[in-house]
Amino acid sequence: MLTAPLFAYLRVSTAQQGKSGLGLEAQREAIKRFADGEGLHVSGEFVEVETGKGADALDRRPKLAAALAGAKLAGGAVCVAKLDRLSRDVAFIAGLMVQKVPFVVAELGADADPFMLHLYAALAEKERSLISTRTRDALRAARERGVTLGGWRGGPVVNQRLGTDAASRAADAFAATLAPIVSPMRQDGLSLRAIADALQGKGIKTARGGGTWTPTAVRNLLARIPSV
Repeated sequence: MLTAPLFAYLRVSTAQQGKSGLGLEAQREAIKRFADGEGLHVSGEFVEVETGKGADALDRRPKLAAALAGAKLAGGAVCVAKLDRLSRDVAFIAGLMVQKVPFVVAELGADADPFMLHLYAALAEKERSLISTRTRDALRAARERGVTLGGWRGGPVVNQRLGTDAASRAADAFAATLAPIVSPMRQDGLSLRAIADALQGKGIKTARGGGTWTPTAVRNLLARIPSV
């Protein structure tokens, strides 16, 4: 059982999320629940706004470096809410293990050893690859069915100033345009979050012409597609 102090590490992936606090409170609460359940004390909190991509990801994460240094000095452990707050990259996770500082993932529990962290990272990396492949296949299938995708960013924009009926028709048209892409992903069992990440990664805009894809936005979109 863990007895060392915890150093919470929270990460969001864009400056917009960092400013809004999106995702930070959920991570903070997950770490707090874990610490309370294990009778542990959170000695410090480090918040990072970083994409986490690239070979030099650790160099571009000064808050993670600070959390590592604090944990090493106090003989404690770095705690994250979910493994993907560190990375989905196996090589990156392996590099962190070399630091000789214990990592605790609240979602996995106190008994998750380094081998398990490597295993979960490998599974997450594979899932990311599958999402990319499925999205690419869905886009290709849409083109083959005659959907025009060149320079496409999500079809008609839903104007909030339209009347209720007109806005509803625009939303239906938007959903129909995206149906050839999102329906296969949902039928393959991808979660709402995975579909949102895939749409965001492809630069496809939301119904209102911008913003960030969220699981709720994907759920609303799917609700307008009869076959899903």
